[in-house]
Amino acid sequence: MGRVGLSTERLTRAGAELADEVGFEQVTVSALARQFDVKVASLYSHVKNSQDLKTRIALLALEELADRGAAALAGRAGKDALAALANVYRDYAREHPGRYAAAQLRLTPEAAAASAGGRHAEMTRAILRGYDLSEPDQTHAVRLLGSVFHGYITLELGGGFSHSAPDTQETWTRILDALDALLRNWPAPDPAP
Repeated sequence: MGRVGLSTERLTRAGAELADEVGFEQVTVSALARQFDVKVASLYSHVKNSQDLKTRIALLALEELADRGAAALAGRAGKDALAALANVYRDYAREHPGRYAAAQLRLTPEAAAASAGGRHAEMTRAILRGYDLSEPDQTHAVRLLGSVFHGYITLELGGGFSHSAPDTQETWTRILDALDALLRNWPAPDPAP
């Protein structure tokens, strides 16, 4: 029987909080055992190993992000929807840097299929319907938005923009304006040679 008060959910949430404090890469079953002042072995009835713990934190983060994204997108379209979803990701990363890093974890196909990752793609595709993109351009645009959002957020969190003007919020706003303009004027594919 597990230690009173310990559960897989409680350990996952504690691991997520630890990730926000010390960084996702530093989260291990051993670190969590120290936090709860228990032996490492007592946690193995709840999580298999550190990779299992990290996967559970990633799934939690994806779910939290999807819930926030869905709430932010309700009733929005076009540029408003684009900015709302982008800001959800950026705000979440600022509030929960460890969890945001966890959301980027490469999952097994089984874990990915059971995750909220599909909801993220659906939300992005819902935004793109306002820009009237068809396949394969819609998939290209999903990849572009994910790359820009994640790339900017990662560089900003890492301090990459902290030593120069203009303010990062100004740049973020300009990026969203540029993405909106690009999506409204999506280039036609080059004709086959």
